[in-house]
Amino acid sequence: MQKNFALIGVAGYIAPRHLTAIKETGNNLVAAVDPHDSVGILDSYFNDVSFFTEFERFDRHIEKLRRQSDRDRVHYVSICSPNHLHDAHIRFALRIGADAICEKPLVLNPWNCDLLQELEEESGKRIYPILQLRLHPLILKLKESLDKETRRGKHDISLTYITARGKWYHYSWKGIRERSGGLATNIGIHFFDLLLWLFGPVVKSELHYDDLYKSSGYLELERARVKWFLSIDRNDLPFDPDLEKKSTFRSMVIDGGEFEFSGGFRDLHTLSYEKILAGEGFGIKEARPSIQLCHDIRIAKPTGLSSSSHPLLEAAVKGTKSNT
Repeated sequence: MQKNFALIGVAGYIAPRHLTAIKETGNNLVAAVDPHDSVGILDSYFNDVSFFTEFERFDRHIEKLRRQSDRDRVHYVSICSPNHLHDAHIRFALRIGADAICEKPLVLNPWNCDLLQELEEESGKRIYPILQLRLHPLILKLKESLDKETRRGKHDISLTYITARGKWYHYSWKGIRERSGGLATNIGIHFFDLLLWLFGPVVKSELHYDDLYKSSGYLELERARVKWFLSIDRNDLPFDPDLEKKSTFRSMVIDGGEFEFSGGFRDLHTLSYEKILAGEGFGIKEARPSIQLCHDIRIAKPTGLSSSSHPLLEAAVKGTKSNT
């Protein structure tokens, strides 16, 4: 049976990937809500979506559908709202008898997971975080290779993620630490989830630098030592973004060799939805370790440069004054 979806945060950056996934899995979007009304993109996917700018009216409409019939009710709520609202919107989904599909981060604080697990059990509904990097074909091959290893030593890893953002970023909720969780949470959590999934739990975490533009530190995991660097400063890109016609750089170097996984990101949300609809989606248990790590990074006090710092950090910090 075709499933009905509602989408919270339909005017946001990531919403088109969810719209595509709902469409490509053969399901229907019946309602959407966003305080911003620039949502003409809906017509590219569905032609009969009830749209609301007020959550109260959206809530009332979803409740009306729930009381009509199982065929009419919302079966899944896709959550693309600002990070600090995820917890409340997940609880809304469970309350109206729907499963929740939530963008990263599932919640900002690890203790929020405890109540959500209780509500999940009480409601009989599921909460599905989007952990799409775990579905990337090349990463799955790496995972399979790592699981077969017999070596005792730890891998040495350098993780770099630079995604240039303009001044708007700091004027939006993304630039407000209490709402986004900061850079490590907002742009880094998928990569931290990936590292923990591949190389085991955290043994030690150091934060070397953290400001509005970049964050960097060191992780010792069960099977790896990781130097990480995250930035939204275009000056940190290792190429001229105007010449290259791109503004994002991802790199994961493992034991001196570059692990290339830059492509293949576009279809991962659709694959995530296919897994969820088949009852094979990830849950709170899988999302919790990276939420805990990002929380620990967020409350840590930066120690400054050290021998375990990422190689880009020193040059990047020297250039910070030009951005402030």
